[in-house]
Amino acid sequence: MSAPSASVVICSRNRPVLLREAAESVLRGAVLPLEIVVVDQSDARDDVLAAMRDERCEIRYLHDTERGVSRARNRGLGASRGEAVVFTDDDVLVDPSWLGTMLAALGAMGPRGVVTGRVLATEHETPGGWAPALVADEQPAVYEGRIGRDVLEAGNMAMYRATLLEVGGFDPRLGPGTPFPAGEDNDMGYRLLAAGCRIRYEPGGVIYHRAWRGPEEYIPLRWRYGIGQGAYYAKHLRAGGAHMRGRLARLLGKHLSLALRRAPREPRAAGGHAAYIAGVVGGLVRWTAQGGRR
Repeated sequence: MSAPSASVVICSRNRPVLLREAAESVLRGAVLPLEIVVVDQSDARDDVLAAMRDERCEIRYLHDTERGVSRARNRGLGASRGEAVVFTDDDVLVDPSWLGTMLAALGAMGPRGVVTGRVLATEHETPGGWAPALVADEQPAVYEGRIGRDVLEAGNMAMYRATLLEVGGFDPRLGPGTPFPAGEDNDMGYRLLAAGCRIRYEPGGVIYHRAWRGPEEYIPLRWRYGIGQGAYYAKHLRAGGAHMRGRLARLLGKHLSLALRRAPREPRAAGGHAAYIAGVVGGLVRWTAQGGRR
């Protein structure tokens, strides 16, 4: 199949400079989308970005009063006009070949296909700066059915709009801006695979996660990631049965082993693993206690 027309959706909250630079990096691409849909949940409307124009690609700015990245992505999905929707984040810069690579791979996969790609770090933008959620594998892969890990990367994913609507969009209870501030991409990947879709990891689809976070954010972010991951597992544990229980046990065992092994020489890294474990347990308990309520 030929590459589909695409809407690139970028969601943001209170990071106007990063957001503008992310949008500008998409516009520097060798292939441009039909449109860039910006969903901005910032406290104040960004009049500079709202006024941005490019004769080659429509830029649509939506200021949203709701909170949560999943709600923002769902709004971007609802507003999009392309056959495919390609999601990226406000704190990334995309490679010039990114969109063309992602869309060619998606066209080859067909309507039941989903594409995700590599996430590399930029140079440090602040002393001790770092970037989370990196994916550096250089080997392509295709995943289908019940697999043992999460493979869909929120800031770098493409799928047909109709397919995403079919599975109900993103779960607004999960992701940054909610009490369970992560896991929304893992939940989406799990549901897409359960619906019979295939996920292709395409290493040529590269984005660069900007290393703007300071070292003081490392432990709190690992905790938040754990909370969201725990909620994601709690959501699917009953229906997922032994498969998801096994995955959860392996996840906790892996991070416990890493924490113990790295503690003598890398106390900060070990602390990150410990915070993640505590977050996962906390997310499991909190989601279960709330019965998955929004």
